[in-house]
Amino acid sequence: MKFHNVTVAAALVVASLLPLAASSQQGQVQFFPSLTGRTGPVAPNATPFANGYWDYMKLVNARGGINGVMTLVEECETAYATDRGVECYERLKGRHGGATVFQPLSTGITFALTDKVPNDKIPLISSGYGRSDTQDGGIFKWNFPLIGHYWVAGDVVLQHIAKKEGGWDKLKGKKIGVVYHDSPFGRELLPIITERAAMAGFQVLPLPVAAPGVEQKATWLQVRQQRPDYVILQTWGVMTPTAIKEAVATGYPREKMFGTWWSGAEPDLKDVGDGARGYSAVMMQHGAEPQSQVVKEILEKVHGKGQGTGPKEEVGTVLYMRGVVGALLATEGVRAAQERFGRGKWMSPEQARWGYENLNLTQAKLDALGFRNVLRPVSTSCQDHMGSAWARVHTWDGSKFTWASDWLQADEQIIRPMVRNSAERFAQEKKLTRRAPADCQS
Repeated sequence: MKFHNVTVAAALVVASLLPLAASSQQGQVQFFPSLTGRTGPVAPNATPFANGYWDYMKLVNARGGINGVMTLVEECETAYATDRGVECYERLKGRHGGATVFQPLSTGITFALTDKVPNDKIPLISSGYGRSDTQDGGIFKWNFPLIGHYWVAGDVVLQHIAKKEGGWDKLKGKKIGVVYHDSPFGRELLPIITERAAMAGFQVLPLPVAAPGVEQKATWLQVRQQRPDYVILQTWGVMTPTAIKEAVATGYPREKMFGTWWSGAEPDLKDVGDGARGYSAVMMQHGAEPQSQVVKEILEKVHGKGQGTGPKEEVGTVLYMRGVVGALLATEGVRAAQERFGRGKWMSPEQARWGYENLNLTQAKLDALGFRNVLRPVSTSCQDHMGSAWARVHTWDGSKFTWASDWLQADEQIIRPMVRNSAERFAQEKKLTRRAPADCQS
């Protein structure tokens, strides 16, 4: 695979040097390491994420940096393997003056790094994945599941199903299958599904699938035999199109299938095409956003200058946008930190952590950054490291996704106690104490 007649490896090295050169007159650059999955079982999905992440960082520099401080990206390939992710973290954490923040793009890697970042004092963003209980900033000082986690995803999916049925009471006695990656990623969804099942009286049919998920015939034989009323997919990479194809072969209606936000992007369905029509997935606020202002600006100021990281055709697609949003959150946390520690100055990882904990992305700020009708406001605090619980559902029409719901908000009256109880169990296991009020001010 080549970009601009340059091999991928060479292109990444060259691109990583460009922002450094641009900022050499202004002092330190803000280093944002990128843990990628351009190879392995999630490559079709993780590659556009990585490209979107890098393209937005280039756009930030084209806009003049973070109040003049330029961004620097360097990639390290994990192939979605936890051990390689930890190796990448160790290799990159001290480079270029110190890593500002890590975004692992893997729940397994997030679990592993959660034990490391408090000692290294480096923040960790896991938007839409990782440990759901890290929303509790009182225990997880360095983790930020910004704009949503798996319990938000599961609750929103079930809310959407309940609305289709005519109310939560209509789910009583029904059976909902959950096809999930048999890993920390897949199993992380189950607590909210189990909690809602106890409340609404539906039965859960757990259907674990061994990684990487290319062998699912036995799973869908169970679906055929058990005939659940709905099936939820907690899948990623090659596992999702495999599930869709098995559902087609089994004759399970796609209108009864709902994915979480790592189970509903274009690479998952394009090869199935019309056969996947009716399949839906919950989206972490945004979906495909080809008409958004930020996409138009990236096409003009990055791709239009011959500096695009990947193919122009993917700009604005679901997972590309997820990378863009990841970069937005990373840089805006630094911008927030600068308001306290010095506008236009390089921010240390510890200062950046304060910025992620005091993030206040109002709708006006988001609109000004090009995210109008893409994202809703995000506001974090010492106790809430998530900042937003909004999502929407989109449905595949045979060739593209279209919105199938209005904005839905996860029920925090259910989720917050789950988060706190899980965080307290983690604290007991690791012999941690909850942060003192004074620590929230520092």
